[in-house]
Amino acid sequence: MAAENLNSSVVMETAHRVLRNHSQRQERHQRREQPSAEPPPVPSGDLRLVKSVSESHTACPADSASNTAPLQRSQSLPHSATAALGGASDPSTLSSSAPSEREGSRLGKFKQLLAGPNTDLEELRKLSWSGIPKPVRPITWKLLSGYLPANVDRRPATLQRKQKEYFAFIEHYYDSRNDEVHQDTYRQIHIDIPRMTPEALILQPKVTEIFERILFIWAIRHPASGYVQGINDLVTPFFVVFICEHIEDDGVDTADVSRVPEEVLRNVEADTYWCMSRLLDGIQDNYTFAQPGIQMKVKMLEELVSRIDEQVHRHLDQHEVRYLQFAFRWMNNLLMREVPLRCTIRLWDTYQSEPEGFSHFHLYVCAAFLVRWRKEILEERDFQELLLFLQNLPTAHWGDGDVSLLLAEAYRLKFAFADAPNHYKK
Repeated sequence: MAAENLNSSVVMETAHRVLRNHSQRQERHQRREQPSAEPPPVPSGDLRLVKSVSESHTACPADSASNTAPLQRSQSLPHSATAALGGASDPSTLSSSAPSEREGSRLGKFKQLLAGPNTDLEELRKLSWSGIPKPVRPITWKLLSGYLPANVDRRPATLQRKQKEYFAFIEHYYDSRNDEVHQDTYRQIHIDIPRMTPEALILQPKVTEIFERILFIWAIRHPASGYVQGINDLVTPFFVVFICEHIEDDGVDTADVSRVPEEVLRNVEADTYWCMSRLLDGIQDNYTFAQPGIQMKVKMLEELVSRIDEQVHRHLDQHEVRYLQFAFRWMNNLLMREVPLRCTIRLWDTYQSEPEGFSHFHLYVCAAFLVRWRKEILEERDFQELLLFLQNLPTAHWGDGDVSLLLAEAYRLKFAFADAPNHYKK
């Protein structure tokens, strides 16, 4: 089962806490709006996992269905387990000192784990699932991606060897970018990079050159797929995480990379290339001819949503909205065009902690992401407006709390459906 791939108690505890805090905020909000209203009754504590969201909706009046909290707390996790967890993880509900104390405690656990002569990667995955503190994120990502070895003593030699190998590729291949056989690939990369975000970072000449080299070398060394639009976005999170280690500015969008020493930039470039390559090794069929991996995953998403929320699935079908029209980009860009970069980085903390996070767990995140907007989807009665909404979801102000809630629901779906005989089909 999926729970055997990860310590489910750790993950479920995180999920319980996130959903409990979300519930508390919803209840406080409702009390402010309706002071005289009685608090909702305490659920009976049914421990069964609900496999069909649509079944729970049909048990409620139509009005209440439209006012339920996103991702349906009552359908996500057992109430008795949720109620047993104390404490809140939302900084807005606590004193200003509490978040820093918690963050300091988590950072201490990471540092202690990383300080040993051999890092326990399984423990590191468990700790990273609910988010990685910024100071240790670069080294943690390099370990979780398999780029660096668990043995501390071997890491300097590994870094030196891989960085030397990458720049040997540059010396050998990069001058061929203007050759007739490769000029179309390079031209497309050159066109796509200025369209990326954050613009203030990407459009700095040094950063543009780095991205062009990384993408061109990867394309040349992977002729089965070559360069495909969408791969360019996958460079950004690695580059941002690794460059932030050398920039004092909190806002990477406004960071001046020209102030970073040239040798540091070279190391960041090589590290970014190798970690991106590791990621793409697991999802390369997304980018081969006709992109069969994406076609298959979009179909799997459609079948999964038909199980978890038949009403939403039927509504899309009735208005002739096809999943490929909006979900192709979700798979091609790993939701990077749907949520802010800070949210992508938080998502990737968990993806790198999950077995097959980018190829398998991402499917459940996409399902949870779609159902997250069920109220808005069901309110739309026009094909054009419905598709426009799905292609421009209002996530600009999302933060860690929203991502944590999304991941908790995605894990709930994976726990309920993965490895089941009728996983997708009814």
